[in-house]
Amino acid sequence: MKLLTWAGLAAALLMTCNTAWAAIADTKHNLSTSGPGTIKAVSEDQICIFCHTPHNSSASAPLWNRRDPGSTYIPYSSSTAIANPGQPTGASILCLSCHDGTIALGEILSSPTDIVMAGGVTTMPPGDALLGTDLSDDHPVSFDYTTSITSGGEYVDPSSLTGTVRLDANGQMQCTSCHEPHDNTWGKFLVKSARASGLCMTCHLKTGWEQSPHNLSGATWNGQGTDPWPATDWNNVADNGCQNCHRPHSAGSRERLLNYAIEENNCSACHNGNVAGKDIISVFNQFSKHPISDTFEVHDPAEPNVVANRHVECQDCHNPHAARAGSGGVTGPLLGVRGVDINGIDIDSILETYQLCFRCHGDSTGKPTAPTPRQIEQTNTRLEFTLSNPSYHPVAGPGRNPDVPSLISPLTPASVISCTDCHNSNDSPTAGGIGPEGPHGSTFEPILARQYITIDNTPESASNYALCYNCHDRNSILGNESFSLHNRHIVRERAPCNVCHDPHGISDTQGNSNNNTHLINFDTSVVSPNMMGALSFTDNGRFAGSCSLRCHGRNHMNFSYPGGMGGGGGGGGGMGGG
Repeated sequence: MKLLTWAGLAAALLMTCNTAWAAIADTKHNLSTSGPGTIKAVSEDQICIFCHTPHNSSASAPLWNRRDPGSTYIPYSSSTAIANPGQPTGASILCLSCHDGTIALGEILSSPTDIVMAGGVTTMPPGDALLGTDLSDDHPVSFDYTTSITSGGEYVDPSSLTGTVRLDANGQMQCTSCHEPHDNTWGKFLVKSARASGLCMTCHLKTGWEQSPHNLSGATWNGQGTDPWPATDWNNVADNGCQNCHRPHSAGSRERLLNYAIEENNCSACHNGNVAGKDIISVFNQFSKHPISDTFEVHDPAEPNVVANRHVECQDCHNPHAARAGSGGVTGPLLGVRGVDINGIDIDSILETYQLCFRCHGDSTGKPTAPTPRQIEQTNTRLEFTLSNPSYHPVAGPGRNPDVPSLISPLTPASVISCTDCHNSNDSPTAGGIGPEGPHGSTFEPILARQYITIDNTPESASNYALCYNCHDRNSILGNESFSLHNRHIVRERAPCNVCHDPHGISDTQGNSNNNTHLINFDTSVVSPNMMGALSFTDNGRFAGSCSLRCHGRNHMNFSYPGGMGGGGGGGGGMGGG
């Protein structure tokens, strides 16, 4: 009877085990004495016995020869996860009977004694194969992969998973959806190659990914510094694909399975000049910068568009799945990021650069005080650029001043500029350099492309006010074409532009078109009320106005000035307020 049982079972197993035996013999899953790995038995020469048995098996298919670990696991969890994995089931719990490290590798149901392993090894030794009972840093398993998951648009329909990647009989994603334990053709017992995101993209359909340089770039590591791809055998960005940033097991950052726990390190691995063409990371060492290293694990992709807990990470400004190379802004490096429009309305994918800046510099709370003490205080840049304001730099739309003689061609009063025309690296192409584009960091505060000195009694020079003179012709300004006393104030009195002009704008909730045209909002550390307690500018029409204030020891009481040498003034801000 025993022989008949063996014969019957052998026949049943032959079709599924014979080919598997041949494939597994040369892999690390061969734990017998003939195994090629360092983890193997002292004397057991059977290969399949470590997982399967024709007798005394568990109730789990296929004739499982190991007991259920009985562990309580910590499943993967994320604020952006749609799936809700619970405790491991099905094939995954079978895999964990070795890979969670709680049961000896030689402990099998078909033998009363454990198989002795070489080198005194008992349970799975430390390394990539040891997952432990904390699965929060591993790709989720044992969850129902249904149309409720795919409704978000970034996952394939479950009906399409009928190839090498497939769900189990209960429609669940399991370890065996990605791993074939008997076949190591593709390495790490994967069911298909992970090269060029091939395995990941079987299920994941990230918006914008197909045209992203992270998917297409052939850039290679130059051999300097740290290897950006220590976990793979591939040597360029496109081949590594998803694994440029993500690791499916034992990830450095549990949520979203990033390679490194420190957010910016996932970017610096390539963007330090050793893979990507520009060294962006070094720019963050500049005097003035977006402080990406000041916070840790604060950023959350699911956070509101208006950031409540102020922080900045690379991912706050860039969508790594959609971002593209070039200087196109919202069609390039800023493609696919969220923002807030000029009216304070959330936007899923920004259309203008300023909409991204408004996430932190607009309605968010906890902002620091303004660098210049002003007669009218305002730190909400969205309100400063609102188009109904008495004056503003034309970021969200053309300025209000139709007469700005100082503008350098091709700029006109109808022009619109970007936040990054002023806020940028001082070595960026915008500043005439060859460094990376964008407001990552600069030697000029606050992250300015060119120098803009705001300290009183600064000698006038092309370099000291280079930021202003990039758009406004220096000869026109010092020639008093729009304001008849520009030269006297800037050259003789050494009053910086910043003393009179608030560079962003003045909100219409605080200022008015009689006193705050031309970006007039005095620096109160320099300008104070006169002996009568008056502190004001009054617009008297085209290139004309009057001031009541005290500055540099002089009292002005309705001190009026006429039209300038080249004409008069006007209503709103235009390109800087004239």
